[in-house]
Amino acid sequence: MPRFSISFLFLTLVACLFLPVSAGAFELMSPAFNDGGKIPARFARPGAGGQNVSPPLKWSGAPEGTKSYALAVIDIHPVANNWTHWLVINIPSTVDFIPDGASNGKMPAGAVQLKNSFRTPGWGGPQPPRGTGPHTYVFTLYALDSDKLDLLPDAKQADFEKAIKGKVLGVASIKGTYEQ
Repeated sequence: MPRFSISFLFLTLVACLFLPVSAGAFELMSPAFNDGGKIPARFARPGAGGQNVSPPLKWSGAPEGTKSYALAVIDIHPVANNWTHWLVINIPSTVDFIPDGASNGKMPAGAVQLKNSFRTPGWGGPQPPRGTGPHTYVFTLYALDSDKLDLLPDAKQADFEKAIKGKVLGVASIKGTYEQ
């Protein structure tokens, strides 16, 4: 299973604490669930009772100079071992919303979905092992000072981490939970 490196997690923490914030705070939200709330079943994989539909996401307050966004969705439960559910790069700076079900053909023009830990491109919804309790899924949006990241669709999580390093202007995140 892939892991976020300690340095990447540290970089994200430092970015959240010390990067300058624009006039409005850089915020990420989902119309489908509240921050810290339960992710509705339809967004889970079929094996966990869902339809594997990617959830809608909306953001505001991007830092000045943002040229594109990158998105990572990671299950941080110890059993999941930082399982990657969605990696998206090259989301244009003019975009502030990803609609419900976007992973199945409605992604913003130019956005590239990388492979998840299920080894498929795009959204791989929650499917935590039964009996392991609630899993926490961290949705992290990175505002970047670069128009485009040059990664192949089969790039690994470590490649994503390396590609955004030094380009992050701001970080916004929300958490959702899911349990079988």
